[in-house]
Amino acid sequence: MSNPERPDSVTAIDILLHPDDIMLEHARAVNARLIDAYPDGFTLDAAHQPHITMLQRFVGTADLDKVYAASEIVFASENPATWTLRAVKHYYIPSGPIGLAGIVVEPTEDLLRLQQRLIDVTSPYTVAVGTAAAFVSAQDGRDIQESLIQYVSNFVPDSSGDKFNPHVSTGVGTPAYLDEMLAEPFEVFTFSPAGAAIYQLGTFGTAQKELKALPLTR
Repeated sequence: MSNPERPDSVTAIDILLHPDDIMLEHARAVNARLIDAYPDGFTLDAAHQPHITMLQRFVGTADLDKVYAASEIVFASENPATWTLRAVKHYYIPSGPIGLAGIVVEPTEDLLRLQQRLIDVTSPYTVAVGTAAAFVSAQDGRDIQESLIQYVSNFVPDSSGDKFNPHVSTGVGTPAYLDEMLAEPFEVFTFSPAGAAIYQLGTFGTAQKELKALPLTR
């Protein structure tokens, strides 16, 4: 396991699946609604890519090429582009006076297997603790939430295996508004992964900087 001495030698990564146009349309519609209600939130765009997180980790920056290579091997032997996934509800994670909203994806054996394989192959390069310096930041780290740092540190085991909650983040809102949205009927829909990549994380856990595209077998 890496044990770097300098904060800038650690990178906060997100190994993720890109959803197809069906999910993108739904996610962007919710995002537009949230921006109208809470303009200080973020817009889904090139710097805030809609995605399904498979694994978030702090890794040694010097080991990134090894992480890419190991992850490519995993995705080459899986076939996510053929999977049919179900979006089943809205949810949000409270974060002080706001909440980070998302569309929940029903966990499947395929998703759980893929996640565990990624955990296994990246484990040798994982760093237990990171700082705001590991993230993409437009404000010298001031836009990196302490709760986000803890979330990445504890992703395994707190958000993996039986606790894995696959989802596509859709934006930020007040808890009162998000509670109203969650009370509305949700029309279940299906979609498929359209790509995969490794990103460096930014504020609110958004996928801000693509580090490596990972081709999917079709």
